[in-house]
Amino acid sequence: MNKIKGLFDASMIRFIIVGIINTIIGMAIMFGMYNIFGFDYWISSASNYVLVSILSYYLNKHFTFKNKEKSLIQVVKFAINIAVCYGIAYGIAKPLTISVLSGYDLKFQTNVAMLVGMVFFTGCNYFGQRFFAFKTKCE
Repeated sequence: MNKIKGLFDASMIRFIIVGIINTIIGMAIMFGMYNIFGFDYWISSASNYVLVSILSYYLNKHFTFKNKEKSLIQVVKFAINIAVCYGIAYGIAKPLTISVLSGYDLKFQTNVAMLVGMVFFTGCNYFGQRFFAFKTKCE
């Protein structure tokens, strides 16, 4: 029970704050690329996560998890985490959304899929950063 309680500590609050900042910037990038500039689903969502992940790395490393380690391995682990979470989130989000919203306009389905993917990604990313990239223990 203490381990589960340890998940809901100050680092989770800081992760949520960073997540709000990342989400606002990411939504502007992703929905702008898709709806204004006409890029497809995968390019729009991937561009969002590549660009926002750079910001996320620095904010979460220094602000959220207060990690002082300096190593290329940590950067690689962070990148692996982002790639795995992206694949899981968007690999699930688009087929799930299309099946639930079949019959709706494709553009509407895609916008909902991108939003659902962001939610899946955020949950996966928190655990990946905390326990894989920055190795923060529950107390």
